[in-house]
Amino acid sequence: MRLTRFKLVASGYGVLTLLSRSRKRKPDDLVFLNWGYEDDPPMNIPLDASDEPDRYGIQLYHRTATQVDLTGKQVLEVGCGHGGGASYLMRTLHPATYTGLDLNGAAIKLCLGRHNVPGLTFMKGDAENLPFPDESFDAVINVESSHCYPHLSRFFAEVARVLRPGGHFLYSDMRQAPDIPDWQAAIADAPMRLLSERVINAEVLRGLEKNSPQQTKMVERNIPPIPIARWWARSVFGVEGGAFYRSLQAGKISYKMFCFVKP
Repeated sequence: MRLTRFKLVASGYGVLTLLSRSRKRKPDDLVFLNWGYEDDPPMNIPLDASDEPDRYGIQLYHRTATQVDLTGKQVLEVGCGHGGGASYLMRTLHPATYTGLDLNGAAIKLCLGRHNVPGLTFMKGDAENLPFPDESFDAVINVESSHCYPHLSRFFAEVARVLRPGGHFLYSDMRQAPDIPDWQAAIADAPMRLLSERVINAEVLRGLEKNSPQQTKMVERNIPPIPIARWWARSVFGVEGGAFYRSLQAGKISYKMFCFVKP
């Protein structure tokens, strides 16, 4: 079955909503919703025992966020999901404040109940209409979320608006082959200067392979035992052998990491 952009967006957002609202969810489950990342040789970043089960999701956040020094900075994450990345980055990179924003109210409720870290706050909001004054942040982070946004250029404009001059946009996401030209055009037109761009297909694929057993258990524990629901969930979360995994492996998906600066 061909995975169109509509199916990518609808299935991804629908599965995340199911996960956010799952009654079977345990308190420590589902704090990372990305596909993961692993270098070769392995990154081996030191992690607390409580973080170790989420190593590959953490590593994608770590690589994206450490493109600049966030120490003492005011940071916004757009599309924070269940807040695992926000909590990890606040605890380890020591920004002054970190605000996680997501359109999914159920996810924000989970964040508020799960992550109690000084300086870390969460709120519901729209990526294309950020509820902050101009020049509010030193850095904006967006990890594996923008493919769900209807108007990417509007999101980039909002990022630039809330960044202070000299602030950075730290960004990782993927697109299927038919959507890559529009993605590239939006990036080229973004009102920020592109400092770096890197293809990370191999690293994300390696992360999927390492994380596949845990992701399989997560799907079985949290998604209703309806065949089509679990099929979509395995695809969206990149379980080895699933449709998304095969597309990434075949080069039908491009996954990239970017760093922008606001002039």
